[in-house]
Amino acid sequence: MNKIIHWLFILTLTAPLLTATHLIAADLEEASPESVGMSSKRLARIKPYMQRYVDEGELAGVQTLIARNGKIVHFDQVGKLNLDTGQKIKHDALFRIYSMTKPIATTAAMILYEEGLFQLNDPVEKYLPEFKDQKVLIDGLLVDPTHPFTIRELMSHTAGLTYGVFGNTAVDRLYREALWDESINFKKSLKNLDDLVAAMGPIPLEYQPGTKWVYSLSVDVLGALIERVSGQPLDVFLYERIFEPLNMQDTFFEVPKNKLHRFGTLHMRSPENKLIIVDRPETSPYTNPVTLFSAGGGLVSSSMDYLRYSQMMLNGGELNGVRIISPTTVDLMTRNQLGADIKSGLGELPGTQGTLGFGLGFGVSIAPPKIGSGSMGEYNWGGAAGTVFWIDPKEDIVAIIMVQMMQNPIDLRAKFKALTYQAITKMN
Repeated sequence: MNKIIHWLFILTLTAPLLTATHLIAADLEEASPESVGMSSKRLARIKPYMQRYVDEGELAGVQTLIARNGKIVHFDQVGKLNLDTGQKIKHDALFRIYSMTKPIATTAAMILYEEGLFQLNDPVEKYLPEFKDQKVLIDGLLVDPTHPFTIRELMSHTAGLTYGVFGNTAVDRLYREALWDESINFKKSLKNLDDLVAAMGPIPLEYQPGTKWVYSLSVDVLGALIERVSGQPLDVFLYERIFEPLNMQDTFFEVPKNKLHRFGTLHMRSPENKLIIVDRPETSPYTNPVTLFSAGGGLVSSSMDYLRYSQMMLNGGELNGVRIISPTTVDLMTRNQLGADIKSGLGELPGTQGTLGFGLGFGVSIAPPKIGSGSMGEYNWGGAAGTVFWIDPKEDIVAIIMVQMMQNPIDLRAKFKALTYQAITKMN
């Protein structure tokens, strides 16, 4: 279990009111790479490079997608979706996106923010009274918090919460006892988000709010807040306000039976360094009736659906005439929220070197990268099974990579990024 937790931690770290007659965004179009300042020949390097990971047994399969200037210039895949059947990955494959759920859920919360239903500095306990009278556990002593943690602190992982599965502090142990089973799934006794926050409320905070960045269950708590403020279950709110308007037909907490054949196996590496299956479609928690909608990691999606969401963000909150949020809200979400006085606790952003911060739902680049490819102003996040996306406003790029591997090669994301940027022939 400790090995699984270790890899979960690493991989997770390396997101106007419509009427009843919803507008629906049209599909994104393909274009030649040359028409948007990229090279077809150079983009062609991606597929054989990814094939090596499959041939060498590092991954079962990989799917990659790149768009520039709102046009798809690369969409390809290699390897298998299902190791049991030998089924190959196709364009319509469905993936466990885990923490790539977080940016979507944060966007949903910002829809409510735009409607004036809360302010970012409101204390969370105003909407979730389960968190009233919380204490902070410091050096074995329970002390009063300097302030009740806020919605902004939830969104930026500075609220004092933790995950409970990555460390072994006293608070971590209380989280594990109250929330997690041995498979690192929420306990079956937690039927919904109300149950989750009721279980979390009595547990003390791990640090004073606003003093550390610690990757945590904060976005799951945010999901409960969305339900309370909107008066709707989270899955319904996401569908009505984001998925349906953006034509995201393949994003859900529970995989429909008629789409199960497009949902693949999840893998990790055995002690003998072999690929093994740890989750099958037919028995997956994602195919059982889902009632606890994890805003922090519960969605299944496709590359095209996530591109629709990402392109909406890159466009300043709209896609093909369908507006989800304001460009001013996108700017706020992608602005670094971590001041110089914020320390990195457990869950420290790796390799920051003064170039990475965190916004509302996204990791953000606050300075030109010192090593590797990318641009200042880029925002991004990834999921525990190796999925990752980034949005580069400067170069007008969205890039997505999808795998289903709990121990994917740690250099995969960086190499895909290099392969993307080397294909640019005209910079913005």
